[in-house]
Amino acid sequence: RRLHTVYQSAELPETHLMLRQTVRDFAEKELMPLAAQLDKEHRFPAEQVKKMGALGLLAMDVPEKYKGAGLDYLAYSIAVEEISRGCASTGVIVSVNNSLYLGPILKFGSEEQKHQWIAPFTSGEKIGCFALSEPGNGSDAGAASTVARLDGDEWVLNGTKAWITNAWDASATVVFATTDKSLKHQGISAFLVPMPTAGLSLGKKEDKLGIRASSTANLIFEDCRIPKGNLLGQAGMGFKIAM
Repeated sequence: RRLHTVYQSAELPETHLMLRQTVRDFAEKELMPLAAQLDKEHRFPAEQVKKMGALGLLAMDVPEKYKGAGLDYLAYSIAVEEISRGCASTGVIVSVNNSLYLGPILKFGSEEQKHQWIAPFTSGEKIGCFALSEPGNGSDAGAASTVARLDGDEWVLNGTKAWITNAWDASATVVFATTDKSLKHQGISAFLVPMPTAGLSLGKKEDKLGIRASSTANLIFEDCRIPKGNLLGQAGMGFKIAM
């Protein structure tokens, strides 16, 4: 049966056609034969992720100066479509790293943060995750029960984030926490947290109906201390960043 794609070949520039063929060949060779087994075993495709990093697929619209591929969003969409055709779990892993982890840092991070928190996450050696959802609030970006308070030169985080994609395999996360309850959604801030780190623990891997090679778990913050400079953007910008 013919698989439909988002764009017909005649509508794509030559560079994007070449990219699509490259990623399709990779997916058919490296992902399709393993997809069912990876899903059954809840196994992160570490080797394949590193190979995708070498192809530039983990930081597609990130500028080259931060070790990204420097491509456009159309190229990214084509790549994720082809990867997901080969393995749905791997498509999720790639999209979370590109869009939910690297995206906010690229748009709102300082130059120092971009070099520290983007460049190491482009090769496949490390991936990131995005911690917004909570047990009582779902994915409501304007209602963070997780809190962060400034203590000298450190932020102290407390709370639980739920259903976090890539949690068990991530080396860093973008976390949203309330820094001023009186301001409601304007009192939510975003933070960069390395993983593992003291005061941050992982919940059990969720046993999902599919996409199980991409881990999903809670992040539990108990007096988790991070440097003051790990604030992403400015205090109170968390809602805007999440949107």
